[in-house]
Amino acid sequence: MNTNLQDYSHKRFNILTGEWVLVSPHRAKRPWQGQNEAVSKEVRPTHDSSCYLCARNTRINGEVNPDYKDVFVFTNDFAALQKDSPNFNVNEGLFKAESETGICKVICFSPDHSKSLADMAVNEITKVVAVWQKEYTLLDDNEAVNNVQIFENKGAVMGCSNPHPHGQIWSQSTLPNEIVKKDNQQKEYFSKNKTSLLGDYLAQELEAKERVIFENDHFVALTPFWAVWPFEVMIAPKKNYKDITQLSDIESVAYAEAISVITKAYDALFECSFPYSSGIHQAPTNGKENNHWHFHMSFYPPLLRSATVKKFMVGYEMFGTPQRDITAEQAAKRLRDLI
Repeated sequence: MNTNLQDYSHKRFNILTGEWVLVSPHRAKRPWQGQNEAVSKEVRPTHDSSCYLCARNTRINGEVNPDYKDVFVFTNDFAALQKDSPNFNVNEGLFKAESETGICKVICFSPDHSKSLADMAVNEITKVVAVWQKEYTLLDDNEAVNNVQIFENKGAVMGCSNPHPHGQIWSQSTLPNEIVKKDNQQKEYFSKNKTSLLGDYLAQELEAKERVIFENDHFVALTPFWAVWPFEVMIAPKKNYKDITQLSDIESVAYAEAISVITKAYDALFECSFPYSSGIHQAPTNGKENNHWHFHMSFYPPLLRSATVKKFMVGYEMFGTPQRDITAEQAAKRLRDLI
């Protein structure tokens, strides 16, 4: 690819959102005198009696967790969306608001308090994938739910309030901003070309090989050409599947393997329990065909130079557009070399 991309400032287009990101590779050499994050050296026990998510412990609402052995799901005790919120709207001049309902759940990945996905075996992660599929299906059957967002915040630097390995599902009655953008972009491309936008993109990436970090028979993990976060990664199926329920048992294992490989590489990069936010973007559950959708999982990690230096979304990023220093190609190579 054009070597200018590795040396000079430029912007790259995100085909899934229709937005641009500023890339400034020359800035990676600037000295750092900003904030340094503390690296946790804590060795966590396999069971913490003070943890609200550990098996057999009592949660803040008084409910006792079962003695679960693998994956445990429950309705969030502090849900951001209320299932019984009344239907209302405000439309007074330039004041506009609408009621929003939803169901929020917590998924404990493992009863082992000391683990993260990077520490779990592929067969253990496969059980997590199976629960994601089950919960997506259950929420899809609910007529009041039109979108299911599966995600994980890992690490205190990402605002995670409990170190026990867990993720969340927020389902709601309308489509959130990022889903609307990706829905529009994929739909427009599909209507013009009769093919999957992300599928065609993956084919080009697999041919170029520059940003591909890992692949197996069914999935590819790469740093997107338009990545915003320093070591951003996308995992996507090679087949045009609109949601995770379409995966076969073999494909679910392949998906779990890709998650395992990437999270292990993250931990090896700066020799720490690597923080990130990850999320699965898939077809809305709004009763439409949504054949233009190609599901994918994104990891947005904040660490930039080391375990103590993170990327801040401030200044120009807040008031202009996202910006990154190291290029997607450089990031992909560093992760690929750790596998």
